[in-house]
Amino acid sequence: MKLDQTQPLEYSTEQNQINIVGFWIFIGAEIMLFATLFTAYFVYENRTGNGPIGSEIFVLEPVLIETILLLTSSFTIGLAINAMRINRTKATLVFLGITLVLGAAFLGTEIYEFVTYYHEGATLQTSAFTGTLLLTLGTHGAHVTFGLFWGLAIMLQIIKHGINQKTANKSFIFSLYWHFLDVIWIFIFSFIYLKGMM
Repeated sequence: MKLDQTQPLEYSTEQNQINIVGFWIFIGAEIMLFATLFTAYFVYENRTGNGPIGSEIFVLEPVLIETILLLTSSFTIGLAINAMRINRTKATLVFLGITLVLGAAFLGTEIYEFVTYYHEGATLQTSAFTGTLLLTLGTHGAHVTFGLFWGLAIMLQIIKHGINQKTANKSFIFSLYWHFLDVIWIFIFSFIYLKGMM
């Protein structure tokens, strides 16, 4: 396997470059998935039937907490990749760990929010609005959950093998995934929560 010393470690082999391009194609498919969910939400947003409307169930405080947690985790994953590029294994692991803790805290807050919605009568079966709302939020939450397990697996590989072209490539691809989840959350925060609170 020929290494290109002029490229960052995550791009240093032809296979690594192919992996990154392939992941961008996957991100394109994920964008279509969330575009479909957002479209369904906007179509059914006013079809509340006898169920609650957005302004009745959306509470700003937990949503702000979720946003701060996820955006901070986007910053820490960036720090992890920077540490990886300068071959600082311990710093890479610390920032990856902080990213995952913030992601877990986000998920805990979202689960609390879902329980609150349930007690307020907002379930998948309540109305078209609550059904598409919970499906959209739940799909994003499922992606975060998957990301937590993925990130943990990468940390274990770095602990075992150190920073090399394979672990660097996997870490970088994971960072792309995590940033993608943050971008999706910004759309959720802006066009579902803030719009729904008005």
